[in-house]
Amino acid sequence: MAFPKPNVVVSNCLELSACRYNGQVVKDDFVKRLAKHVNYIPVCPEVAIGLGVPRFPIRIVSQRNQPRLIQPATGIDVTDKMVEFTEQFFETLKEVDGFILKFRSPSCGMKDVRIYASTQKSAAIGKTSGFFGGAVVERFRGLAIEDEGRLRSLRIREHFLTKLFTLARFRLIKEKEKISALAKFHAACKFLLMAYSQQELRLLGNIVANHEKRAFANVLEDYDAHLKKAMENPPKRTANINTLTHILGYFSRNLSAKEKKFFLETTSLYREGRVPFTSTITLLKGWSIRFRNEYLLDQFLFEPYPIDLLEWTDAGRAIEL
Repeated sequence: MAFPKPNVVVSNCLELSACRYNGQVVKDDFVKRLAKHVNYIPVCPEVAIGLGVPRFPIRIVSQRNQPRLIQPATGIDVTDKMVEFTEQFFETLKEVDGFILKFRSPSCGMKDVRIYASTQKSAAIGKTSGFFGGAVVERFRGLAIEDEGRLRSLRIREHFLTKLFTLARFRLIKEKEKISALAKFHAACKFLLMAYSQQELRLLGNIVANHEKRAFANVLEDYDAHLKKAMENPPKRTANINTLTHILGYFSRNLSAKEKKFFLETTSLYREGRVPFTSTITLLKGWSIRFRNEYLLDQFLFEPYPIDLLEWTDAGRAIEL
């Protein structure tokens, strides 16, 4: 299956450049493996505002109940520079499908960034988002946005990749500006969206049908909004199993009793979290090939992202949503 290359903004210190405050690069296998499948747009906000490499660390400090971005060693407040750079950077972005940000960074962190009461050495008084990372989440809500810490979780990583490549596919549909292309895309998304949200799947179907004969630009705008809403959170195991059972109905009469029993046993193991979702998907894809069901074989659910990005394990302790 052919995949478009998503456009992904990535913190430059992740595998790409030795631009951390200590002059080092952060090794990350996922970012490295993903590189050949995407167009990376690297960014280091701290270097961009002139802090240099290496540099004294910066931290978020609460002053008069307002977060400020300060370099404790020098006392320099870089808040305004960071806000200005962030806005300028956003204005330069064209079509982007996702972001991979530095975990807990005072600039790039999307959440869980420590905030302090002063520049003096002390314990954190709370957590917030980084100045650049928080603005990303606010400005680009609906895109595939994660940090490298959360991407250690298999469940979060699968959701990120599925969303990222689905949005990239949809971006190409928008460029074609043809209702037939949108209808074909929606048909291929049917079971993927069924797992994410049956309610949004129905709404998206009505949008594509366009009974009101609205302008295609309006149809695309509504479809874009509801597609992102449908994929806001990872699908639950029960929703995935319901979708798999629905697909099984296409050829259940042609399966033996032992094959059906094996399918039920595998889905039960998946429900208990003992095998990955790919175990059950592989079964159904094999039967789709066997019974030559081209409609099912065209479904994005069977291969939502490039197969060499598949992993079955968490890299270290899972970080839950």
